[in-house]
Amino acid sequence: MANYTGPKVKLSRRVGVPIADIPKHTAKRQLNPPGMHGFRGRRLRDYGIRLNEKQKLRYHYNVLERQFRGYMQKASVTKGNTGQVLMQLLEQRLDNVIRRMGWARTIWAARQLVGHGHVLINGKKVDIPSFRVSIGDEITLKPGIQKVVRENMETMPGHNVPGWLMFDPSTLTAKVTADPTPDEIPFDVNMNLIVEFYR
Repeated sequence: MANYTGPKVKLSRRVGVPIADIPKHTAKRQLNPPGMHGFRGRRLRDYGIRLNEKQKLRYHYNVLERQFRGYMQKASVTKGNTGQVLMQLLEQRLDNVIRRMGWARTIWAARQLVGHGHVLINGKKVDIPSFRVSIGDEITLKPGIQKVVRENMETMPGHNVPGWLMFDPSTLTAKVTADPTPDEIPFDVNMNLIVEFYR
């Protein structure tokens, strides 16, 4: 599967919100539109507003359009609120779980951690970033990478692990105890606009 390898701050500037919780993205000057002087005077129409909201979510989870469309189709045929189901599917991606536990500072670093085979699910190596974790899954790390992960965690002292994950920092093990709920997602996005975009 292809992956976006271009400048990441440009994505935050394009959608007008920080897509990663690090100073490079959250600095106020970085939320200006892309380009040397930014592009001013543009008023978004209904389509543009919905597109921008969808792009925010895509960039936040580092998912390409084809993948995102697949998640949307799956969410639309699953019982329950389509927006909430879509958010659950994205939150339960393995690379996102690594980020939520603070083992990596960004979604791109988390993807690399998984892709290089450092993560174990129930004792078995999983190197697919889009792997979906389930309730009861135990997530651990190979011994060789634990030092790097602890250093990453020290750079994020106030990081909060969501309630649907049970995390033991002493052993660097985590367990999925529930499905994520909308109020546990630390990202402001209007799911109704995204669902409307695909209708």
